[in-house]
Amino acid sequence: MAARNPLREPMMWLVIGLPIAAVVGGVALVVISLRSGSVDAVIDPVERTAQIQVTELGPDQRASALKLSAVLRVGKGMVELLPVSGDFARNQPLTLVLSHPSQAAQDRTVSLVPSELGWRATIDLPADHDWLLLLKPVDGSWGLRRRLPVGQQAGHLGPALPPQ
Repeated sequence: MAARNPLREPMMWLVIGLPIAAVVGGVALVVISLRSGSVDAVIDPVERTAQIQVTELGPDQRASALKLSAVLRVGKGMVELLPVSGDFARNQPLTLVLSHPSQAAQDRTVSLVPSELGWRATIDLPADHDWLLLLKPVDGSWGLRRRLPVGQQAGHLGPALPPQ
């Protein structure tokens, strides 16, 4: 009987193919993980000690104590904020941080200027994904939050902590 060519032997493909597939898969996994950026979807500054993550809750507590809430409306080429409750400084500009849930490169910060009914900014906001919203004054003394789902054109912003 004539000797078979080793490349025609199915078991040889397993011996060679599996390790090659494992190496290629491992390299692809490393490349994908390095290109994805940060895994943190939180926009707050976070301190890490061992396995514990700690963030400053002072602005959320102040917003809760002041009973602040507002409605954000997204329209064509603009964002409008209307105060609902609490004592807002109506003549001061506000900062709206719009964060993409997974891609920090798409995050935006918008300055809202006082208008007749509340605050307003001119911006073309893509509506093809959710937005994480953080509204705060320029000094950052309080903060209101909301997740604006894809396709939704308005949302109620409130403190992250319940009133005490």
